[in-house]
Amino acid sequence: MGFWETLAAINDKVNTFVWTQTGVWLLIATGIIMTCLTKVFQVTHIGHWMKRTIGSLFDKNVIGHTQDRATISQFQALCTALAATVGVGNIAGVSAAIITGGPGAVFWMWFAAFFGMMTNYSENILGIYFRRKNHDGEWSGGAMYYLQDGLGGYKGMKTVGRILAVIFAICAALAAFGIGNMGQVNKIVLNFTSAFENKRLSSVVLYTSGNSQVTLYMLVVGIALMVLVGIVILGGLQRIASVAEKIVPFMVVCFILGSVTIIIVNFRQIIPAFGAIFSRAFNSKAAWGGATGVAFKTIITQGCKRGVFSNEAGLGSSVMVHSNSNVKEPVKQGLWGIFEVFADTIIVCSMTALVILTSGVVNLETGALETTSDATLVADAFDTIFKVGNFSYGRYFVALAILCFAFTTILGWSHYGSKAVEYLSGSHAPTATKIYKIIFVFVILGGAVMTSSIAWDISDTFNGLMMLPNLIGVLAMSPLVMKLTSNYVDRKIKGKKDVKPLLSYDPAVQAENEKALAENPDQD
Repeated sequence: MGFWETLAAINDKVNTFVWTQTGVWLLIATGIIMTCLTKVFQVTHIGHWMKRTIGSLFDKNVIGHTQDRATISQFQALCTALAATVGVGNIAGVSAAIITGGPGAVFWMWFAAFFGMMTNYSENILGIYFRRKNHDGEWSGGAMYYLQDGLGGYKGMKTVGRILAVIFAICAALAAFGIGNMGQVNKIVLNFTSAFENKRLSSVVLYTSGNSQVTLYMLVVGIALMVLVGIVILGGLQRIASVAEKIVPFMVVCFILGSVTIIIVNFRQIIPAFGAIFSRAFNSKAAWGGATGVAFKTIITQGCKRGVFSNEAGLGSSVMVHSNSNVKEPVKQGLWGIFEVFADTIIVCSMTALVILTSGVVNLETGALETTSDATLVADAFDTIFKVGNFSYGRYFVALAILCFAFTTILGWSHYGSKAVEYLSGSHAPTATKIYKIIFVFVILGGAVMTSSIAWDISDTFNGLMMLPNLIGVLAMSPLVMKLTSNYVDRKIKGKKDVKPLLSYDPAVQAENEKALAENPDQD
């Protein structure tokens, strides 16, 4: 057995343990526990979190750009987080879940998202509460900090908290190269070069690996992506957030409009589609396909392999950008975490599922598919409507959607990886993060010409390995999440005036934020 075969075999065993035997159950259990401990906050206070998130999009305190170059607005934080979560998984992942588990897998996607809302909410609260300023005066937060200072703050747990924080950061930095970089780039290149064919460039074959060919066209597209991403990433968080807040709303709205068009045209299939989702949700195939695939970012091929979470709830990644928000109230950013999962899974992924199930590419009676490829199932669905005469252009729409979705995912994950490196490098953080970003940009070219799945497989394992310590941290800090939630509900929902706000573990930051809120209560 060669080196790569041995590496793949070892990784497969670790991956199976992390995801199938451990991770999926811990992820769902954490969501259920946090939902119960917060008294089903996502339902009991749905009006409040809707009003304070999507209902506040015209509030200058939410969307207005801060004068502090070290922070970003709440809306920019959301868009940057969505940039990383709304990726190819929302298209190929939902397709793979349906291929693997049938229409009933969609039910489990919703099930996981419902509880995942409170996991993401809890992560964001802890991220804001335990964040601190870095060498450049920029906020830094994430699982590594609430593992180190939260879990590590318990008696006798200092070393355990620190070790888990380091494991999380290492896995996050490495996973960003695969899931947040090469995997996304590879999907962009394959779909773009297939939809927008250039025979002259495609005819030049650089090399062949198995049944796959790498062409000059793929290399050119990869170089273009590398340049574009480099311009944005090397400009820092402010530039990433600025690009994200422009592209993310546009791409989500366009995809939803295209999806709604197909669903309306096929309106007679809406009720049968929902019937198939619920009636097939509890057979073993459907339950397995949904619970192991779309409960996470997606299944790009089989099971959780080469997948990303549908909404990253439980992964501990998006909290790293939410922590850069100019918000003072930890729970306020937690509300955006609920909305993030809602927008990513309940809206975008559901649109994809209904497009597939109403368009006729899946037989709702037998479950038979016109294709077994997750990459083409959505394109086939769009092609049923978006056509002029015999010419179908749905595949072009899907290729452009994947380009936008995956491009912004790369931007978001570059920030996650650099924050992980910042934590690991300590006093050398400014230099280390710059080097990491440069390497991250050059790795894009590798993704463009990659033919092996090993990079996806290993990165998926690192995703699981960063999820485990994060969920341990969330569960360990659950009493604090309950305390912060109750404090917020008493002050902001019940209107109690004599309750002191809980804003930070750091007394200095607590005092500073208290003063800021006293001077301007609307800025929370």
